[in-house]
Amino acid sequence: MTPQRPRRPLTLRDVSEASGVSEMTVSRVLRNRGDVSAATREKVLTAAKTLGYVPNKIAGGLASQRVNLVAVVIPSLSNLVFPDVLGGISAELDDTGLQPVIGVTNYSPAREEMVLYDMLSWRPSGVILAGLEHSNASRAMLENSGIPVIEIMDTDGEGIDTVVGISHIRAGREMAQRILSAGYRRIGFVGTHMPEDHRAKKRLIGFEEGLAAAGVQLEAREYYQGGSSLLKGRELTERILARAPDLDFLYYSNDMIGAGGLLYCLEKGLSIPDRIGLAGFNGVDLLDGFPVRLATTDARRVDIGRRAARLVAGKDVLSEDRIIGLNPTFLPGDTIRAV
Repeated sequence: MTPQRPRRPLTLRDVSEASGVSEMTVSRVLRNRGDVSAATREKVLTAAKTLGYVPNKIAGGLASQRVNLVAVVIPSLSNLVFPDVLGGISAELDDTGLQPVIGVTNYSPAREEMVLYDMLSWRPSGVILAGLEHSNASRAMLENSGIPVIEIMDTDGEGIDTVVGISHIRAGREMAQRILSAGYRRIGFVGTHMPEDHRAKKRLIGFEEGLAAAGVQLEAREYYQGGSSLLKGRELTERILARAPDLDFLYYSNDMIGAGGLLYCLEKGLSIPDRIGLAGFNGVDLLDGFPVRLATTDARRVDIGRRAARLVAGKDVLSEDRIIGLNPTFLPGDTIRAV
């Protein structure tokens, strides 16, 4: 991975040179003013998007300054994972004079472009955003923002500036090793369809790699679309066990559906962890209220938020490789056999 330091902020002149029209015309197009032909307008907008240019909404004498805002871009507020990340960010920024402003992408690359465009136009002091996968337009805007860009949650990929997170491939591989070492062999997976949930996809890749190293393959899979819930976890667990009743372990892509699966197995009187073992991912507080605690992986959410905020606020000094990798931590709970 080779993170790149941000370049200087782009100007109207850069767009003018790239599009071959005057700065005045570029300004009229970007402010949606003046009589400009459709062909010229398209030429300017294409050049601006390709470069990653974002107009400055701060007027007059403040135009060259930054405001005391930190843009925080996450895929979801309903997911139990991200409030913990936001809590860590807020706690570290509390005494700095910087204020976090939240944008939500709903796991959509197109929406991420719109959120970044709007937020960067106010010239924040830094950007913290989830994930390493972005559209070309989003990446261009971030690379040319001239401010700290901290990509969080994931270290498996190429960063723009600075990366803080865990390796999801490693987390999946280590969970496979734990399950195998406990003697389970007939293993199923329950998780979301993953076109835009890149981190869940990487965990499954690592998980299957870990199984394959021991000559074991997944015996069954059950996927769902949309948000996670306890009800979905119950339904999916019933469905996969109806198709493959001899499974002795179920690995869930997150704790919410894993907790639903746990409820289903308890309701059916299945012996846990002897007849069947279960594990999720994230280590959310929800699990504390269950009579049997689900095995899971602590994804270090609060720590990730804190470390990212410290970097934006200038509290921490970066190493040369600009990657801060935290270790995912296995939490055995009560749903996997003791080794």
